[in-house]
Amino acid sequence: MTEKEKRILKRRLKFLLIHVAIVVAAAVCVYPLLRIFSVSLRPGDKLFSTDLSIIPPNATFKAYSDLLKHTLFLRWMWNSLVITLATSVIGVSLASTAAYAFSRFRFPGKKAGLILLLSSQMIPAGMLILPLFLMIMKLRLMNTYLGMIIAYSVSSLPFSIWILKGYYDTIPRSLEEAALVDGTSQVGAFWRIILPLSTPALSIAFLFNFTTAWNEYLVARVVLFSSQQYTWTLGLFELQGQYITQWGMFAAGSMLVTIPVLAVFLYSSKWLISGLTLGSVKG
Repeated sequence: MTEKEKRILKRRLKFLLIHVAIVVAAAVCVYPLLRIFSVSLRPGDKLFSTDLSIIPPNATFKAYSDLLKHTLFLRWMWNSLVITLATSVIGVSLASTAAYAFSRFRFPGKKAGLILLLSSQMIPAGMLILPLFLMIMKLRLMNTYLGMIIAYSVSSLPFSIWILKGYYDTIPRSLEEAALVDGTSQVGAFWRIILPLSTPALSIAFLFNFTTAWNEYLVARVVLFSSQQYTWTLGLFELQGQYITQWGMFAAGSMLVTIPVLAVFLYSSKWLISGLTLGSVKG
């Protein structure tokens, strides 16, 4: 075997091993979802079964039908969607402007502010529940959309600022300077130059805010107390009783709540990919 053939064989073997690892990792991630889907199709509200098939015998969508007809699941989904979208939009809007200030301007307390933002991420989420509860109670926003939006935006803002600030630092200042020379204001340069080039970071920040708010449970448990205002995380736990848990409807709801997150990820991924493939400077 020649040296060239050895290199080709080595390259093909490496290619094969990488794809095998990807397939195995994908299977490990997808299999739990398939098992949950299987539980949602089982008749008789069964959780455990000796049958390992994904589609069980006598499969039925009764759990999905009962969930939509006999519970407030659609209301819970709507509440979660409103709160999550508002949190994501507000969080990204505030983080993009704050990160731009930290990246481009010099002002007293800049370094201390960045350290404070980073330090806030080291605080366990459970320790923030009491101050968030007191803040929302003082504002008289208990059991409201606005109270949840404020709580989620405050908790996710520091991480979003750090993501965007780091990305802004990689964008050449010469692009803004050229726009300023042409007569554009600082705000115009930020809106027309920086934001379009920051699509990947904005997409990541939006996804982070969306998934964090969508899956959050502890703050919602403290702030919301009316079933009409519940998010899906609280609503599904209503199906869990002291002695009986409606596993079929629980699994059906767990499958349905993945649809919005998957849709947002697939929609945002095209912006992420296009932003990564486009260069800011042609040379």
